[in-house]
Amino acid sequence: MLLLFCAGIKWVDVGCPEPSQGDVMTRGSPPAEDTPEQDGPVKQAVPLAAGGAKKSPARDVQEKRLPGLQKRAEGFTPLTEAMEREVSAALGKGEPEEILSSAFKLRVTREDIHTLRNLCWLNDEVINFYLGLVMERSKKEGYPSVHAFSSFFYEKLTSGGYRAVARWTRRVDVFQKNIILVPINLRLHWTLAAIDTRGKTIKYYDSLGHEGDEICETLLKYLQEESHEKRRVKLNVSEWTVHSMEPHEIPQQLNGSDCGVFTCKYAEYISRDKAMTFTQTHMPYFRKQMVWEILHQKLL
Repeated sequence: MLLLFCAGIKWVDVGCPEPSQGDVMTRGSPPAEDTPEQDGPVKQAVPLAAGGAKKSPARDVQEKRLPGLQKRAEGFTPLTEAMEREVSAALGKGEPEEILSSAFKLRVTREDIHTLRNLCWLNDEVINFYLGLVMERSKKEGYPSVHAFSSFFYEKLTSGGYRAVARWTRRVDVFQKNIILVPINLRLHWTLAAIDTRGKTIKYYDSLGHEGDEICETLLKYLQEESHEKRRVKLNVSEWTVHSMEPHEIPQQLNGSDCGVFTCKYAEYISRDKAMTFTQTHMPYFRKQMVWEILHQKLL
């Protein structure tokens, strides 16, 4: 039996198949201070959970706000039988350390892919690789330009200050990007911050509906220091706004295991400037879709 803890709520026996390191609660070392966030693969096995054990107010809000959403959700590509077979094979038995996909100087093993099984907690490899796919797609015509930081970025920023992450952008000018995505690991929960340089906004997306204004303020301070250090330009913070998305504004999770998938899908929709037309019911589909996308290194 697996015991999951998040936000003060205990979930018991979620039925998640246990990978070899599936219940390790420690993370690997973040990238070195003098390297950008994707200069090399860093292995972690980090189960991350979030949710509540009974029907929450978020469910009531979401059901009233988005009736019948599953039937009319935008942009869903059905998986063919061949695609389903590929996904099943990747999620099946095999050597845990077998590398199933490699790109963006990251390697995703079978063990990593298994975190995309239903009710399992996504690890850093899956989060970072998926956001790499989001960035890669943004290079195509018709998409906003996107930069996604590593899942270690915010942790490094808060523990070591600006100097600890100053060199992470030595190959990119974040102010030339339309959207900057910041996945955030809160020990037992994944969330996302999104910086929009076009509208000068920083928004916080939490699938449990928690407030994150302090996180947004931390990122705004980072932008101030980055602007001064890299551009020698003083950022006018009075032009910027921060906002924690309310539960009625974005899809909310209703279980104890899908925060990582929500975080990835928030990022994917934001990167297309699309309204978020999904709910908890779509998570099993998204997990399979993400397996296929990681294997083929392209988004559907």
